[in-house]
Amino acid sequence: MKKLLVVLILAAFTSATAGNVYVADYESYADLNVYVVDYESYADLSVYVVDYESYARDEDALWYFVDYESYADVVIYYVDYESYADLKVYFVDYESYAGWNKGHPWQGRLH
Repeated sequence: MKKLLVVLILAAFTSATAGNVYVADYESYADLNVYVVDYESYADLSVYVVDYESYARDEDALWYFVDYESYADVVIYYVDYESYADLKVYFVDYESYAGWNKGHPWQGRLH
């Protein structure tokens, strides 16, 4: 019974932060510099923004924006120029379109 309780508590804490993204005000505070491209074919990652934190679990391409940095799995900063970006993203309208378009060093690390 104790083992089950420990597993449930760990699962609750793990899922509470999965897929959360915080947008920093300054580049120096960010883990990752992100540039939003105009066309999906130019993006490394097609991103779908979910309405609920639980929908973004363990998915790089499903983002849930949080209000506090301490709740985030990854802290991003939007850059104005593509050459400054660590990651190029395109925001899609449908969850089924979200995903990696190319292999990338950050693949599997955003959640």
